[in-house]
Amino acid sequence: MRFRIYKRKVFILTLVVAACGLAFWNNGRQKKNEVFVQDSDMGRSGRSSVSAGIRRLSNETLGDKVPKPDVDNTTLVYRSIVYQLNFDQTIKNLDTIEPRPQDDLVVVVQVHNRPEYLKLLIESLRKAKNIENVLLIFSHDFWSSEINTLISKVDFCQVLQIFFPFSIQLYPNEFPGNDPKDCPRDIEKSAAVKLGCINAEYPDSFGHYREAKFSQTKHHWWWKLHFVWERVKVLKDYNGLVMFIEEDHYLSPDFYHVLKNMWSKRNEVCADCDVLTLGSYTRVLAFSGKADKVEVKTWKSTEHNMGMALNRETYQKLIQCTDRFCTYDDYNWDWTLQYLTVTCLPKFWKVMVPEVPRVYHAGDCGMHHKKSCRPSTESAKIESLLNSNQQYMFPENMSISNRYSMAAHSPHVKNGGWGDIRDHELCKSYRKLQ
Repeated sequence: MRFRIYKRKVFILTLVVAACGLAFWNNGRQKKNEVFVQDSDMGRSGRSSVSAGIRRLSNETLGDKVPKPDVDNTTLVYRSIVYQLNFDQTIKNLDTIEPRPQDDLVVVVQVHNRPEYLKLLIESLRKAKNIENVLLIFSHDFWSSEINTLISKVDFCQVLQIFFPFSIQLYPNEFPGNDPKDCPRDIEKSAAVKLGCINAEYPDSFGHYREAKFSQTKHHWWWKLHFVWERVKVLKDYNGLVMFIEEDHYLSPDFYHVLKNMWSKRNEVCADCDVLTLGSYTRVLAFSGKADKVEVKTWKSTEHNMGMALNRETYQKLIQCTDRFCTYDDYNWDWTLQYLTVTCLPKFWKVMVPEVPRVYHAGDCGMHHKKSCRPSTESAKIESLLNSNQQYMFPENMSISNRYSMAAHSPHVKNGGWGDIRDHELCKSYRKLQ
């Protein structure tokens, strides 16, 4: 019975988002390339209705600041904007960028709320050769005027923004956000049952209750994976590579060149390579003799989760493991993938990876790091490394230097944080709800 109740709640959440978007759509049938925000008068008075406070804002300049009226009204506006943008899927720069080659590279960036890192990533992309051939998709779980302004200035390739529709920002006082009736993280289950909090029966493997800020990243990653492959209209018949990166990554100027070479090499001599990745976390200081070499090995989540490129065949096998992904008690999407490679997928993943990374992790703060943010310092180190080795970049051909024995990597000890049945059901619903 409790299981059905939670399943019903997921369905109701979907209806709320859809109804909100449809109501917004019918309240004026806005022109394509336009979204709506509330008039600043609503922010001052807090008494105007949402429809009375709506004004037009060009989708080309999403950076205008959304006023901060009553919480309910703000949330309603955000949900409406997100629904409309995900429906319209307006691709920017079509009038200034030449048509892309068929099935050329798609790069998807998962964005939260670290504009200082996103700015550096965008600058690294700007310097990349042949970047105009890329469709660049930004997938957001936070509406930010600062971030939207940054993206509005991307003029070097085609750009699409999509928005995770079940974010904490869109549900600030209810699941999937933080419901006041949720159980405190560290309360004992017996005390939680006595208290009567919503998720008392569903602590994680370590006896802790969910924290929305940790649950959101895994939700966003799985939703994004499915939405890009199945719901982005321009990719309906796409048969190329989709590469997944994050806002605190940094790409080398030859990343496109190297990835294309790797894809050709994969099709020639490693057709069973499931994943291409642009590098691991090991910094190679001298590129000489290595910049044109790739290795083939078993995919490992702690080494090969940056710049992961998948084709549709790999995606279709992965999405068949939805139930396992959505119920495994680990809030990390990549550690969950490691679990799938040995428990659900037809075989453990084989990855092709360059000896010299073409993607770097610039983030030294965030969910897993407690240090103060120094994005400019880290990016300067990466730039210095690339500049000192630029004569070895853009190799004419890539060759396989090592083929390691394909031994499966056992899943790590799970981290928990994903024991709540509501997370399981919402996660599993993405294939049906979009």
